[in-house]
Amino acid sequence: MSSTFHGLEMAKRALSAQQSAMYTTSHNISNANTVGYTRQRVNFEALSGITSSREPGGLNDRVGGGVQAGSIERIREQFLDVQYRKENGKTMYYRQKAEAAKQMEAILNEPSEVGLSHIFDQFWNALQDLSVNPEDSGARSVVAQRAEALADTFHYTSSSLESVREDLRNEMNVKQIEFNSLVDQINQLNRQIGEIEPHGHVANDLYDERDRLLDQLSSIADIQVKYEKSSGMPSPIAMGKATVILRSGDETVTLVDGNNYEVNHMYTELNDNNNVKAFHFYNPTSITGDVTLAEVEANASETINAGDFLSTGQLKGLMEMQGFETGAVDADGNPVEKGVYIDMLADVDKLMIAFVEKFNATHAEGFDIDGNVGIEDFFVIDPDASRPSLGLSVNQQILNNKDLIAASSAANASGDGLNAVKLAGSYTEHIASLGNKTSVKSYFEGMIGELGVIAQEAYRMEANAGVLRQQVSNNRDSVSAVSLDEEMTNLIKFQHAYNAAARTMTAVDEVLDRIINGMGLVGR
Repeated sequence: MSSTFHGLEMAKRALSAQQSAMYTTSHNISNANTVGYTRQRVNFEALSGITSSREPGGLNDRVGGGVQAGSIERIREQFLDVQYRKENGKTMYYRQKAEAAKQMEAILNEPSEVGLSHIFDQFWNALQDLSVNPEDSGARSVVAQRAEALADTFHYTSSSLESVREDLRNEMNVKQIEFNSLVDQINQLNRQIGEIEPHGHVANDLYDERDRLLDQLSSIADIQVKYEKSSGMPSPIAMGKATVILRSGDETVTLVDGNNYEVNHMYTELNDNNNVKAFHFYNPTSITGDVTLAEVEANASETINAGDFLSTGQLKGLMEMQGFETGAVDADGNPVEKGVYIDMLADVDKLMIAFVEKFNATHAEGFDIDGNVGIEDFFVIDPDASRPSLGLSVNQQILNNKDLIAASSAANASGDGLNAVKLAGSYTEHIASLGNKTSVKSYFEGMIGELGVIAQEAYRMEANAGVLRQQVSNNRDSVSAVSLDEEMTNLIKFQHAYNAAARTMTAVDEVLDRIINGMGLVGR
């Protein structure tokens, strides 16, 4: 038989349970715009009316005990997290390539009136004008000035590409620092969660923060997340401690070990040309002093060569744009290097050297205004320059005396401008070192065309990956994000339930008042 005050107890439990639900709903509404927040709900649990008894059968079936607020659970789907992080890595990989390609397009600036192609055209036009008036001092001065402008443009193009390449290298360093910081933060959250869960508590806010950090980490490199159950008596809905694994093709590296709270930091090794050589992973506690390459190599737990680094994300995008060792070697035994920026720089140098050699050879075949054989080196390349295109200049003798320009094809024929025509042909005639039937003009056009293809592909893939990421994000938000309309509906529902429980308590109170104060008064 139920207790006299059983109804009051049930009403009290109902009030408490609905109040917990309203507070949780208010918590959801308050965090509707909090980045990384996952909506929560109270799991109601019915209290059974079956109790032990000395009656035959050993059980006593009576009126139920009402309701109680059980666990407070996050509404989250791990499968959608896996999908989102995968698409997030792809999107950020292509975005990094697209941004770097956009910077290169701005430097080369083709077609335009300030690009290398236009400067070449102006130099070609100046030589054509000189071929018509080879004795004209003004035409000779224009040729010298256009030649200086061409050298300056090569300087600007090469130095600008190198500057952006250095920026990409610095950004890789920043991403490395961010990567290691995220690993440490996730590991620290694992420690806190590991201290809370064994007592049966559910660390929802810590789970949200950890998932937010995991999303950030997935933008830098491809990761896989596994969850390790905490010791003690964790709640059935406790997520556990996260073990984070970096994936690079068939190779994997454990970044965060959820069992023993150990981490692996990443160190990017560069070669003498400042191209990525390898990625080393090491336990930071094994290095007591400064983090140097020698220390890292001596204590590295895993090493992935740059050519084998297949982990899609910002790091891979930066590496492929800036430059890296492929793992192969050339005929001389030197490492083969690849990268959009170093390839473009190599093409600029190759183009310039081929043009200079052709132009200087043609200039040496002609004669100046005084009938002397043309100076062998119209253009000069400084052998001490870091790159050939950075060391290009016009011979100072020619700048001092424009009459030394060999515009004539014969001695004592200053009115003959045929050699100037040949000099102009250095831009459009085929040069064997550039390829079969390839001229300086066509080679440069091919460079620009290849850049356009690379940039267009990066833009297209970024857009496609971004659409897929947005779709997965929308799916995840439909499950985990806070909907104010839904929360307001829940708030009204819980409020009505609370009012009904309060009305039940009032009704039970009236019944008890009648029994206690109204019965047994007959005959008085």
